[in-house]
Amino acid sequence: IDSNQIFDVPEAITYIKQLAHHRPWFIEEPTAPTDVLGHAAIRRGLAPLGVGVATGEHCPNRMLFKQLLQADAVDVVQIDSCRLAGVNEVLAVMLLAKKFGKIVCPHAGGVGLCEYVQHLSMIDYVCISASHERNVLEFVDHLHEHFLYPCRINEQGRYVAPNNPMEGYSMEMSQSSIADYTFPNGAYWATGKAKTAPPQGH
Repeated sequence: IDSNQIFDVPEAITYIKQLAHHRPWFIEEPTAPTDVLGHAAIRRGLAPLGVGVATGEHCPNRMLFKQLLQADAVDVVQIDSCRLAGVNEVLAVMLLAKKFGKIVCPHAGGVGLCEYVQHLSMIDYVCISASHERNVLEFVDHLHEHFLYPCRINEQGRYVAPNNPMEGYSMEMSQSSIADYTFPNGAYWATGKAKTAPPQGH
């Protein structure tokens, strides 16, 4: 259940208790992302019901994750690979999650995040967690056409491992997309399309 930070602590516990019979795995971002003690209280309130707490997509650094983990405030660590300061910071958070026995489910709801986090999740699986247990990764099916190496999902709903060494982290955008959408001179902005319609894929 993605709450997107709308609850205070008592509200989160009250509302999710009413939904507990549906057996949700976790409540995502139940309150302000920097409220470590609030998340800990929510987790304590929901743990007897078997409902976990997930947060992290708005955490800017490993220190906030460290505080959440030390306070036993999360069950699921949701890194945002673009909000954190690069691969080294992501790896630090993954290692912290491993130390505290928590799983990492990266946030992948933004442009290019699916392309990027597939690599990070593979690093987590191969080098850190070494487990498929509840090891999930979001897939948001939009705007992949703007990338030279878009991620792929197979028939079983799993990411297909990239095998092209030229791909890097799969984040390179096509030159036509850059030309079209660079602000303020890209064709999308210069022709006035931005005032009338959202960006469309090529």
